[in-house]
Amino acid sequence: MSQPIRAEALPDNPDEHYRIKPPFGHPRWYYLKKLRQLVEWGRNQYVRQKTAQGPIKLADYGCGTKPYVSLFSDKNIDYLGIDLAWNPHADIIVGNDSVIQYPDNQLDVVLSTQVLEHVDDPEGYLREAQRILKPNGLLLLTTHGYWMYHPDPTDYWRWTSTGLRKIVERNGFEVIAFRGIIGRAAMGLQLFQDGLLFKIPKFLRPLLTIPMQFLIVLFDKISSQQATDTDGCTYLVVAKAKK
Repeated sequence: MSQPIRAEALPDNPDEHYRIKPPFGHPRWYYLKKLRQLVEWGRNQYVRQKTAQGPIKLADYGCGTKPYVSLFSDKNIDYLGIDLAWNPHADIIVGNDSVIQYPDNQLDVVLSTQVLEHVDDPEGYLREAQRILKPNGLLLLTTHGYWMYHPDPTDYWRWTSTGLRKIVERNGFEVIAFRGIIGRAAMGLQLFQDGLLFKIPKFLRPLLTIPMQFLIVLFDKISSQQATDTDGCTYLVVAKAKK
């Protein structure tokens, strides 16, 4: 991981807090809503089981501006950011050797949102997450199946559902849940929109994005959750650290 570890920047707006409440007409309006819901699903189904038992430490690995910190504003959660030293939001530093400067077996949850596709050594990234987690600690990780090329500053990887499971499992984890968002037809429309978006003047873009976002919502309804878990735009992996 020689490149900076950062959460994915949004097109046309560097403010990553748009992830929580994307404005109507934004070219990622539906996607960002579904991504937030995906993170909320992982929180509700798995993280809350741990906070019900007492205080926990949760680290956002590749935290960027910590766009999802408000989703984990629980009195029992100590929310920490992991990133390179240049990031003022980082509480824990990743060195230039890609090693997290933190002891083994210390964290209850590692959250990683839209980072894995940007690191040049995803297996090393996952091994470091496994190292700092306690036995049976949780990894909540989202990354892309289908998506446009979006360097920040690099963009290396896309996964099939089976490929993503495989890389997580062979780096010290047991996958306990796997969930996708935005099925094939809807994602095809998203890519079609993006193929045209940057070819038209910025002031005209809402004329394209508003109707396209409604079509994406409509076409996403034809895909079952089971189908989207297999063939989706973005996946959430929930996994336990094996020690």
